[in-house]
Amino acid sequence: MEEPSDACMDEPVDEPLVIGGKRFSSRLMTGTGKFPSLQVMAASLAASNCAIVTVAVRRVQANAAGHEGLMQAVDWSRLWMLPNTAGCADAEEAVRVARLGRELARLAGQDDNTFVKLEVIPDSRHLLPDPIGTLAAAERLVKEGFTVLPYINADPLLAKRLEEVGCATVMPLGSPIGSGQGIRNAANIGLIIESASVPVVVDAGIAVPSEAAQAMEMGAAALLVNTAIACAPHPVSMARAMALATEAGRLAYLSGRIPRRADASPSSPRSGRVGQHT
Repeated sequence: MEEPSDACMDEPVDEPLVIGGKRFSSRLMTGTGKFPSLQVMAASLAASNCAIVTVAVRRVQANAAGHEGLMQAVDWSRLWMLPNTAGCADAEEAVRVARLGRELARLAGQDDNTFVKLEVIPDSRHLLPDPIGTLAAAERLVKEGFTVLPYINADPLLAKRLEEVGCATVMPLGSPIGSGQGIRNAANIGLIIESASVPVVVDAGIAVPSEAAQAMEMGAAALLVNTAIACAPHPVSMARAMALATEAGRLAYLSGRIPRRADASPSSPRSGRVGQHT
């Protein structure tokens, strides 16, 4: 057996996740909705080892059920707030809520936080994002100095257009929000990853750690997982499982998979077998 080269022995070198010029230590983003209590939410955030946490601005502003006290329950000196425009049905409403989100981040002590997760969702049944409204809102928010992370269908052409207008990431859905259907759009997400020069964050639909790993193995820069953690029977342990899967998937992507073959390939050499005539 040949001696392994130094390159084979070394673990592949990874770069930190960078969004809008800001570096983050984790590639798993999590949410704050649907948890059975704020205590469980806080413990789950810690177990996930996340660095970015998304907050629904309208729900916090309205003190919606499950969101009272949320701002005080999260350690904003350690976690970066990603305000989102959940509940907005058109571009105009999304722009207004994004501005409120910027103020919310300032109240949390993050004066330089211009991030917004842009959601424009007129469809209350399937919760699919409106591509036209999303693009219109993104153009306006970028011009206003926001760091825009748009939530979209897995549409490679829209993803490229959003990148061209200045969005900091694109966030294609794996499957509908909260559906737990996993990665149903793998081919299109792969096309988005292949052509994007901004981080691609797979958002929505992930239910189990194997699906989180799958998305990272494809080359996604990061994941956003909420329902799969918050609604699991044991949210804290699921948060840790998602963190491990995100790390494993990223390492697998950097390490490189073997090519697919039509035929089997033995692990042991055919020559030198016991009883073989020479």
